[in-house]
Amino acid sequence: MVGLADSLNLVKKTTPARAWNALRVLTGFYYSRLTRRPGITGMPTSLSIEPTTSCNLRCPECPSGLRSFTRPTGMLDEDLFISVLDQLQSSLQYLTFYFQGEPYLHPKFLRMVSLAASRGIYTTTSTNGHFLRDDVARETVLSGLDRLIISIDGTTQETYEAYRVGGTLEKVLTGTQNVVTWKRRLGSPTPHIVFQFLVVKPNEHQVDDVHRLAREMGVDQVALKTAQINDFVNGSRLIPSKNKYSRYRQTTDGTYVLKNRLENQCWKMWHSSVITWDGRVAPCCFDKDVQHPMGALNGATFRDIWYGSNYRNFRKALLKSRREIDICKNCTEGTKVWA
Repeated sequence: MVGLADSLNLVKKTTPARAWNALRVLTGFYYSRLTRRPGITGMPTSLSIEPTTSCNLRCPECPSGLRSFTRPTGMLDEDLFISVLDQLQSSLQYLTFYFQGEPYLHPKFLRMVSLAASRGIYTTTSTNGHFLRDDVARETVLSGLDRLIISIDGTTQETYEAYRVGGTLEKVLTGTQNVVTWKRRLGSPTPHIVFQFLVVKPNEHQVDDVHRLAREMGVDQVALKTAQINDFVNGSRLIPSKNKYSRYRQTTDGTYVLKNRLENQCWKMWHSSVITWDGRVAPCCFDKDVQHPMGALNGATFRDIWYGSNYRNFRKALLKSRREIDICKNCTEGTKVWA
């Protein structure tokens, strides 16, 4: 169900400047792999920016849901966002409006999407789907959002709320239908709607059901996702019984280990970055509490941070021994993508 139209839409966002930058990024990555030295020759082609850390749900493995952040909760300032766009629009091709939290809780979220879309940047977001009222669904389609990922971790309320604590499946389905309806009314090919199904033990028996539901509703794609378990070594009630749906494997002594071999390289560190709602730069989406700050945009440009000593030292450390970096120990980089 992966859409050709969506892929072509992304390709259409390519400009000569973005293509040249992407080539430089790729060259720098392979140079670094060969020499084991962190060579950076281009700006990120992909960026995640956090509208807010606030969330309405209480998902058990999510720091937003657990309210376990040590960093403050807040909303992205529009002026900060515009500054990021001004600095990166010539090289940036893919912008994700999500890190932690629920993006639709930000009152200016869709306005910011429109600003990015007007600059020819591919835009995407991930939502729990509880705020897609009819008027919001219409505004979502009109905003120019290219991809809308809707988390739907169960096809019955009982299964859904086993992970999405405090959530209501009917709201998610109604909101999804609102977006599908407005796409048709407005004759819009976007957003490409994705049902993201986080496969855990309580819902693994409903994988076929979610594909069927997506077809019935007019959803464009289903993406199955392995669950990150914070304390996985001794097992968890959430680890699926079917091995292909888990990012962990059980060893002979009964404990669990990550399937990923954790090679001393990471494509993310060369082509992407993360910016929190208050302007701090994190190396990747696995650093949810920003334990490895690369810098802050309230005192430096993004270029200064990207080429700065914190980033350089972090890249150098992972090229040397990635297993020694705490946030890498639960990472899926390099594992098979499936849907």
